[in-house]
Order: sequence, then structure tokens, then C-alpha cells
Amino acid sequence: MEYLLSFLITVLDIIKYAIFARVIISWIQVNPYNRIVRFIYEVTEPILKVVRNILPRTGMIDLSPILAFFAIGFVQVGLLSLMSNL
Repeated sequence: MEYLLSFLITVLDIIKYAIFARVIISWIQVNPYNRIVRFIYEVTEPILKVVRNILPRTGMIDLSPILAFFAIGFVQVGLLSLMSNL
């Protein structure tokens, strides 16, 4: 069970890094048809889409990555506390 929780925490870390990379990519001009860029968008879009549906519209600023970071962080803390209780 501990290995599964550790694996989930690692996967959540990778998703957080992908969201961070997506934020950086949105600031610079990149080829949207690049395989790496498409992969990052495909991994992060399902999570950010759910968050965007929860958040009210804020114009041109997308706050969904910030909320996603906090949500993933809370899940990780919960998993860590669950792991320490085992």
C-alpha cells in the first residue's frame, strides 16, 4: 500500500511539473505542433478543463493552473498523511 501511495505522489508531482511547463509555454512562442508541446497539453488539459469549469471567468487571465497546483498539493498532503498513518 505504501508503494502505491508513493507512486501516486510521484505521478502528481509529474503532473504539477507538466502544468508548470504549460504555463511557461504559454508565455513564449512555440510550435503548437511540436510533439512535446502536444503531449504537455494532452496531459494537462483534462485537469485544467475541470478547474476552468469550477472557476468563474476572469477575462484573459487563466487562473486554473494556480487552483490546480493547490488542489494537487492538498491531495498530496492527504496521501502523505495517509501514508504516515499506515
